[in-house]
Amino acid sequence: MPRALLLVLDSFGCGGAPDAGLFGDAGADTLGHIATAAAIGKADRAGLRHGPLKMPFLDSLGLGRAAAMASGHRPPGLESQAAPVGAWGYGVEQSKGKDTPSGHWEIAGAPVSFAWGYFPDSRPSFPPGLVEALVRDGELPGILGDCHASGTQIIEDLGPEHLRTGKPIVYTSVDSVLQIAAHEEHFGLERLYELCRIARSLCDPLMIGRVIARPFVGDAPGQFRRTPNRKDFAVPPTDGNILDRAADDRRAVISIGKIGDIFAHRNTGEEIKGAGHADLIEKTIAALTHLPDGGLIFANYLDLDTDFGHRRDVPGAAACLEDFDTRMASLARLLQPGDLAVITGDHGNDPTWRGTDHTRECVPIIAFGPDVQPGSIGRRGTFADIGATLAKHLGLAPPISGRAWW
Repeated sequence: MPRALLLVLDSFGCGGAPDAGLFGDAGADTLGHIATAAAIGKADRAGLRHGPLKMPFLDSLGLGRAAAMASGHRPPGLESQAAPVGAWGYGVEQSKGKDTPSGHWEIAGAPVSFAWGYFPDSRPSFPPGLVEALVRDGELPGILGDCHASGTQIIEDLGPEHLRTGKPIVYTSVDSVLQIAAHEEHFGLERLYELCRIARSLCDPLMIGRVIARPFVGDAPGQFRRTPNRKDFAVPPTDGNILDRAADDRRAVISIGKIGDIFAHRNTGEEIKGAGHADLIEKTIAALTHLPDGGLIFANYLDLDTDFGHRRDVPGAAACLEDFDTRMASLARLLQPGDLAVITGDHGNDPTWRGTDHTRECVPIIAFGPDVQPGSIGRRGTFADIGATLAKHLGLAPPISGRAWW
């Protein structure tokens, strides 16, 4: 019985979506702009990397061609003229968002069927009643932040006051999200999680997609760093995705990274966490060695988004892409006959773009495995075609949306 791997490189965009202008993102191109910066030396940093972007494995599968199809421009460095040995194309998101749940739910075959709620970019950002209830029910001396902010920057700015007062840092962004940052030791990790559960119930009537616990450590600005103990409290996904279909058929599912959080731990099987994409890919490889016939691995690799996209770190993003390419080549060598792996993204996060938020982009779709028929799969009008294709490959009932490309 065949097996499948659904591997999401978080924020792996490859050119502005047709409706990017509605999101203020016309012209954004995560992969293309990183590659261009690398080609002219603007993505180099001492001790990190040097020269044009090098992603030979994914380019051999068709990544450069997929990016050109999506954006109209072949990214520098992804210019292999050899016939691709993988199946390649790109996807256009139909869900009305550019955030993690929207992208992943649609990839899994069940696009978001409702409108998310958002907090305004104002000071304060949160409704007074929500803040009052959070302070009361969480037994807090108050909160800090109450605004749109970069998560790393607001910890630098407000971390000392948080340590002095015990007030958690509560902030949001253009995404449908409420985030709470608190010191893992001084405030307490379990106390932070419980506070996020309270916030989750308060956000439900507002249709906020995620409440995220953002624990950090350190004693002063310049020393603060977020820990791997982030935890997402998400709205349950739309029914009928590939995880639901696998559970209905009692198939083995292994969720790597934050997949369990994104899908509210519904039908996510064995959940495996990790500290970054290098660790998570190693755990994916380990999981592959014991994945039974008919099983599904669903993984999210977040470094490109959290460490480099939101921080607008172009050299770091280029190095991350190159490292990801090398590690995917190692994973590919372990695939067995009947295995199908798909690499894609959930949105963009162009590190050359204004602001620090996600960008509304198309995503590459790269499929490979010992039995994959190489060639173009073209433009896919919804990310849900990915879930539909993997369901067909596994012999599962189709998800509620999407059309298999084979």
